[in-house]
Amino acid sequence: MATIIYNKTTDKLIHIRLKFADSYFQRLKGLMFKKNINYALVIKTKYSSAIHTSFMRFPIDVYFLDENKKIFEIATLKPWSKYEPSKNARYVLEVKANSLKDKLKKGDEIEFVCENS
Repeated sequence: MATIIYNKTTDKLIHIRLKFADSYFQRLKGLMFKKNINYALVIKTKYSSAIHTSFMRFPIDVYFLDENKKIFEIATLKPWSKYEPSKNARYVLEVKANSLKDKLKKGDEIEFVCENS
């Protein structure tokens, strides 16, 4: 079973596989050193939700979500950039730039759901 995104605001499933950075090392490494990705990385944050794209090889879109998984800020970052959102996020969703541009927008509330294969 794969985990995907359900956009509660638009009532649409977004078929992109999610990977969760559950450990400290996974959160630290993030997408560094990857040549390409075909999934979205979900990071659950506790403290600061500032991010960087050091050692990355492609631009990413970053969606900052509150505790209700509502998108409150979106940023596009080139490699070797850093970004701090206007407030701390509970979840950070990182994807290859433009891969969800027409599917998610600021104010959307989402859910992570299991998809039966």
